[in-house]
Amino acid sequence: MTRREASKLAGGTAVALAAVPFIRKVNAAGNQVNYAVIGTGGRGQYHIQHFNGLDGGRCVAVCDIDDTNLAKAKALSKDKPAGFKDYREVLSRKDVEAVVIATPLYAHFPVTKDALLAGKHVFCEKSLVFKPEEVHELRRLSTERPRQVLQVGLQRRYSAFYQTAKQMIEKGTIGKVTHVYAQWHRSGLGKTWTPPSWRCYRKFSGGLTAELASHQIDVADWMIGSHPEFVQGVGGIDEFKDGRDIYDNIQLTFKYPGGQKLNYSSISTNKHLALFGSTRTEFGEMIMGTEGTIHITVGTDNEPATAIWFYEPSPKKAAEAKGKEKAAVANASLLSTGKGSKGLPILFDRDLVQSSDSFLQKELKYARLWLYRKGVMVPEEDRNPVDVQLESFLECVRNPAIKPKADLEVGLADSANVILANLAMDEGRRVFFKEMEKMGNTPAAPARKA
Repeated sequence: MTRREASKLAGGTAVALAAVPFIRKVNAAGNQVNYAVIGTGGRGQYHIQHFNGLDGGRCVAVCDIDDTNLAKAKALSKDKPAGFKDYREVLSRKDVEAVVIATPLYAHFPVTKDALLAGKHVFCEKSLVFKPEEVHELRRLSTERPRQVLQVGLQRRYSAFYQTAKQMIEKGTIGKVTHVYAQWHRSGLGKTWTPPSWRCYRKFSGGLTAELASHQIDVADWMIGSHPEFVQGVGGIDEFKDGRDIYDNIQLTFKYPGGQKLNYSSISTNKHLALFGSTRTEFGEMIMGTEGTIHITVGTDNEPATAIWFYEPSPKKAAEAKGKEKAAVANASLLSTGKGSKGLPILFDRDLVQSSDSFLQKELKYARLWLYRKGVMVPEEDRNPVDVQLESFLECVRNPAIKPKADLEVGLADSANVILANLAMDEGRRVFFKEMEKMGNTPAAPARKA
């Protein structure tokens, strides 16, 4: 590929991230946020590990009813926090400005409610709430306390790749988004989520829809730019008959007001992912537009986030390809498919050739673009979105003018998606999202002042 072709490729695929706010690091000890982690199981410990690598915050307390988890969290944090078994003791401490809530789902709302009433800023893992009445009550409570930060753990909102994909959609790069496909296939899930784990029971858990699908349903809402009109689906307990009452596989279809659809799959018997040439497994999303398609997945601690996109072959190009094949191929059904396009990398601003670049910088960028185009290497995010979202939370606490990307309304919409999708599978019917307006919505007295 020539430099001119590389420049054209960069111009066609890159979307600058200049609009993405820079997350400022604050090293001054006096400007650090004192926070507590409530719920120190697997997710809580994961967050503590990531906080250890960030500036701007100090963990002063950890809380869990399980002695083993509590001991692990105290030892894991670089800040040597105090340990508590009753979260109300944590909330009563004047030195705690903010809390990170990573309890089981059924406890999210009670702890979040008490934290807001205690005047604390809140980062709560998804799903934000568990029951319909909690959607309405938390909205009322949070609206009464506009100066308190409430952020939800939907880290894809903080990924540079996902933000770039959203910008591409807004710029019309892939045309009008009409369909989204998303999956989270995790083989062996039935062996890790086993009774008596709280995740296995409806009394405490939203099952696969809450624990996995919630991330990706939020991606669809974000990329499509609206919330669903209705959802239908089917689930079953088909493989793991061990006393659990949550489904071990689910298939969901969400229909949006503009006719767009999200098709979602989560199973626990296979982890194959057909995106990215099957080089990744388990989870990812495909965003399909009238002029192109994006394949995208978030990173983990061991694997980078990645994203590629495809031009939608135009009718002219498809006709040309069909004409060339006519002489050699007589199968009309094959000819009608046209010729596909090759995946292109989604590029960041740093990959663009600038007029201010030195000769050597330009040559290096051309070389990198060539390697990207050949599939020898792919662009990678500089940081794990989990780090970015936690750092962003601390920054929002320090500066009320900055609002979370995954805020109250994002979190409540995501929770409603989960609740209604589970209802659709349980009742075997099409569930409309306007039903949430009446579900559990009873007048409540104003919350007491902190």
